[in-house]
Amino acid sequence: MSIDPGSADSRRRTGRKISEGDPDLMPRERLEQEGAGVLADHELIAILLRTGTANEGVLRLSARLLEEYGGFIGLQRRDYAEFLTMGGLGPAKAATLKAALEIGRRVAKLPIEERPAIASPEDVVNLIGFEMAALEQEQLRVVLLDTKNRIIRSPMVYQGSVNEASVRIGELFREAVRVNAVSIILVHNHPSGDPTPSGADVALTVEVVAAGKLLDIAVVDHLVIGQGKHVSLKRLGLGFART
Repeated sequence: MSIDPGSADSRRRTGRKISEGDPDLMPRERLEQEGAGVLADHELIAILLRTGTANEGVLRLSARLLEEYGGFIGLQRRDYAEFLTMGGLGPAKAATLKAALEIGRRVAKLPIEERPAIASPEDVVNLIGFEMAALEQEQLRVVLLDTKNRIIRSPMVYQGSVNEASVRIGELFREAVRVNAVSIILVHNHPSGDPTPSGADVALTVEVVAAGKLLDIAVVDHLVIGQGKHVSLKRLGLGFART
């Protein structure tokens, strides 16, 4: 009988340790030594799943799931029952993976008092990017900020085609005026997964920035969310005057 060198039985028989090159345990070792931020997506999934199957190591299994089902966003869109139909996932693995994805979704909806001040586009993306990337329709939200750059709320203003022709500029500022927000950040998603700004995105930004100056409400940025990627129009100098 041949023994899979990556199997748990093989590890017990050989006594091989992480430092001796067990690929299925390397992500956990790297997390302990370097932090979770250095790990690739499939390595994070591998830590949750812990083991693979007789024919597929956990790293290969994790990479396959991400590739076949559209990354984290694609997996988040699927329910527990669908997880059970994915090769290599039994009830325990499916429950663990679904629970982890649900935690991520809930973190994105933390109450305002638990959220830090916004200092960069990434702060916004960390809060609502995961949720918005999973949307199957284009959606435009306005992130309302107080005097300390903390999020007051982030209402959805438009859903569907978001461009300068379909969006009423007054609607974007209505809630900001009502709650006395001092600044706003526009955020919308591209369901295609590609966050490259369109000409319509830039034109909308120009109009909103101009309106914000008239209302004395600063437009801090316009972010486009894709799958695993995002773009700041402010950083690119698109729709904003360069300073």
